[in-house]
Order: sequence, then structure tokens, then C-alpha cells
Amino acid sequence: MKLVLSFLKPHWKLCLLTVFLLLVDVVGALIIPTFAAQLMNEASFMINSLQSALASAERTFEFLDDEEEIPDTATPVNLDRAEGTIAFEHVSFGYSPVKILMKDISFTAKPGQKIAVVGSTGAGKTTLINLLMRFYEVNGGAITIDGITSTDLTRKGLRKNFGMVLQDTWLFGGTIAENIAYGKPDATREEIIKAAKMAKVDYFIRTMPQGYDTVIENDANNLSVGQRQLLTIARVFLCDPPILILDEATSSVDTRTEAEIGKAMKELMSGRTSFVIAHRRSTIRDADNILFMENGNIIEQGNHTELLKKGGAYAALYNSQFA
Repeated sequence: MKLVLSFLKPHWKLCLLTVFLLLVDVVGALIIPTFAAQLMNEASFMINSLQSALASAERTFEFLDDEEEIPDTATPVNLDRAEGTIAFEHVSFGYSPVKILMKDISFTAKPGQKIAVVGSTGAGKTTLINLLMRFYEVNGGAITIDGITSTDLTRKGLRKNFGMVLQDTWLFGGTIAENIAYGKPDATREEIIKAAKMAKVDYFIRTMPQGYDTVIENDANNLSVGQRQLLTIARVFLCDPPILILDEATSSVDTRTEAEIGKAMKELMSGRTSFVIAHRRSTIRDADNILFMENGNIIEQGNHTELLKKGGAYAALYNSQFA
């Protein structure tokens, strides 16, 4: 021990320096990787944020550079309430003029008829409905309502004749009564209750804490999927449009709720021209005309019996899914 001390005494500064350097090495070995990892994480976050910002900017400028909606005609025809005759006359359409999706689409729906639109996912069913509502403009041909070309009507004048019930329901933060009266803000409470009864949803509403004054959350989490759809059906009953567009409920609701929705939809369609994106066998069988779509085009049309006898694509789909 004395020998060690005798050696260290004249070299104590060197020894302290050596210990200090060793400590620096140890601390550096522990801290630097952590610091480097933190820098890498921050750099990665910044790069991801920059990429998201660039993608958002690209979509924004694409939207700004897109062609503006064609203005309504300066001399529109007034159609207060359509009788319900809808005709597609040699309609063609493509999201891009150089890539036409629909070619020579022609059919007629008479007042009060039920038109079932059938086809696999991506067949063009939703596109057909979007053209009917003038969310897109046709590239060729014409769509007429009671003999009036849809472009001779204002978009508002056209769409006030339609009621839509889709699987993806939309309800806003407010009372149940306010949601039902969305399309008719001046509706009386008696009219709202009558519409709810017709939609088979009055009993459910009365079991809620404040009845028709119960507030629906913004995301409607306090309601089931079926209840939301029944409320949208009540909304359409209240507006009483002559033409309907319906997207039937499928696996998103249980069997009992689906049956209730089916009853409400059946009553809603009574006496109205209806376009139904059909998933249920009963709707397809009862339709006055079935439009079987594939790759954007109507490849077969007719009633259920006619198409089964034909033995084509519709018969194959029906036998594989429903038989």
C-alpha cells in the first residue's frame, strides 16, 4: 500500500486526469447512444411530418386546379314536384374524358316503379346514383325527369325531388327532433312525430330520457346503427319526396333491426319511384326492373323472372348468393 502511495504522490495530477478521462468515456458510452437515438427519432418525426404536409399540399392544389362546377342554366325549368318518370338516354360517363367508364346507358323508370341496382363492388352502382343526382355531369347522352333534361333544372330544383337513405347515416349534434326535421326545418312537432311513427322509430324515441328532445352526440355513439338509419328514414318521410334513392342495410345491423328497417323502407317506397342499391333477395325479386351492372355498364336489365329465364350474369349471381 505504501508503495502504491509513494508512486501516486508525485503523479497525482496525472492519475486524476486518467480517472476523469475514464469517467468521460463511461458516461459518453451511456449517454451518446441515447442522445443519438433521440436525434434520429426527432429527425424521423420531422421527415414524416414534412411528407404529410407535402401530400396535403398536393391534394389541396389538385383541388384548386380542378375545373369548377358547371353553373346552373340561366333559364331553369321549375319542377316543384316530379311525377317520377326517370330516363337515361344513351348516357356515357368517365371520371376522365379519355377514359369512359359508362357507355350507352339507357333505361326508363316509370312513376311508382322500384328499380333495383345490382352488381358486385365497383360495378358502378354508386356512380349511376351520382349521375342521377348531378354530382357529376354526363359526357354524352341525357338524363331526364318527367321529360325535362336534368341540366335544364337547377341542382337545388333537381335534388329537392329526391330523398336518400344510405347505409352510412349522417346525424348532427342536436336533438332527435331537429335531426328528423333537417330537410324541413319549419316542420311542426306533430309532423315530426307522424314521420317517426311511419319510420317505426317513435317507440324507441319515447324510451329516450328526453324523448324527441334527447340530444344526439356529434358522433351519435348513443344510438345504434339501426336506430340511426331509422331516423334518416323518418327524415325522408317528413320531406315526402317523389323519388327515392335507398341503400339497403346489410351486415351492419342485426336480423331483427334489418327487418324493421325493411318494413320502414317498404312503406317509404309505396307510391314513389325508387332506386334501390339492393342486397336483399326480397327487394330484388319484387323490383319492377333490375339493372345488373358490371364494369360501369348495365349488361342486363329486366324483372327477376325474365333475367332468371335468360340464364345470364344475373342468374349466375342470384343462384350463387341467394338460391
